Amino acid sequence: MEIIHIVLGKANLERMNGVNKVVHQLTSKQTEFGEKVSVWGITDDLLNNYCDRNYETELFLKKNNPFAISKFLKESILSKKNKAIFHFHGGWIPVFYTLSKLLHQNNIPFVYTPHGAYNAVSMQKSSLKKKIYFSLFEKKLLENSTKIHCIGQSEIIGLKKIFKNKKSILLPYGYENNTAISIEKSNNPEIIFGFIGRLDIHTKGLDTLLEAFQNFQKKVPNSKLWIIGDSSEKVILEQQLKDKSFAKNVILFGRKFGEEKNELLKKIDVFVQPSRNEELPLSVIEAASFGKPCIVTDATNISQLITKSQAGKTIYAQSGNLLEKAMFELFSCWKTPNAFIEMQYNAVKVICENYNWKQLISRFNIELYH
Repeated sequence: MEIIHIVLGKANLERMNGVNKVVHQLTSKQTEFGEKVSVWGITDDLLNNYCDRNYETELFLKKNNPFAISKFLKESILSKKNKAIFHFHGGWIPVFYTLSKLLHQNNIPFVYTPHGAYNAVSMQKSSLKKKIYFSLFEKKLLENSTKIHCIGQSEIIGLKKIFKNKKSILLPYGYENNTAISIEKSNNPEIIFGFIGRLDIHTKGLDTLLEAFQNFQKKVPNSKLWIIGDSSEKVILEQQLKDKSFAKNVILFGRKFGEEKNELLKKIDVFVQPSRNEELPLSVIEAASFGKPCIVTDATNISQLITKSQAGKTIYAQSGNLLEKAMFELFSCWKTPNAFIEMQYNAVKVICENYNWKQLISRFNIELYH
């Protein structure tokens, strides 16, 4: 049975869209392990301007009406009856409601991954609109799905509040780092904290990060904060840093990909992800796989593993004071090279043991597709 992933976009790695990145890596790994799998992208254009890949990609033009699907997409789906299972990625997407009706009416199975759309914090945004949309459209999509794939525990909890069901599956994505990693004493004269991701100030807790670093830097004057990523909110961050004395120690690198991003990540000492809302942050998993101890919030759905494995610290409230305290704790460890190296090894180990693709692909096949 073929597996067809449907996503808004082209599963392109060189975008800040986390869903597309996850779909690309999942599909690549399924292909590596012998699955017949492809990505169907609903996009604004049909240009082949995406990264190299080992799987087939079919593009379909997005319609002006967000609920509408093209005749070509409808025909393509119907041609796969009894030959494929479909896998939708992303929540609150009108065209997925239409596709779910088409699939259900023709007895074609599909799995649905909301990617964090139903956790409590996400549900608070535009809550009235979401309640109306849910009752009219999203609930029917969930009812029509074969399985609902949740990546983090927070989504399992959030989903239970709005849709009691017995088909929710908690299953993380895997991760594999093919870059050579060398764990050794830091060469930095002073500690470097880093963040990589979309510059969504509220969701990612970047306001809390700046507040905590401002206070930390007063006590450790040569410390650095590197922020790698981009969005329309980069201008707001620049304004918040303007005329601040600690701004000289903060670098906004903008968007970086591939080896350029990896080289910056290698130089960071501690990765910080103070998010208010996440599904499962690929950036934290990636940083830990590079041997970077991480400071995270409990909203990241990876905090228990980070804390239990002694691969970093967790803060349990959105607080500049708590984040500053965690930064000092890891700074103290950083000043003791042997202890910090042990924490780096713990970071690599936690990813290898908990996000092993070979084991997870097998679970996907058993728990989601059969």
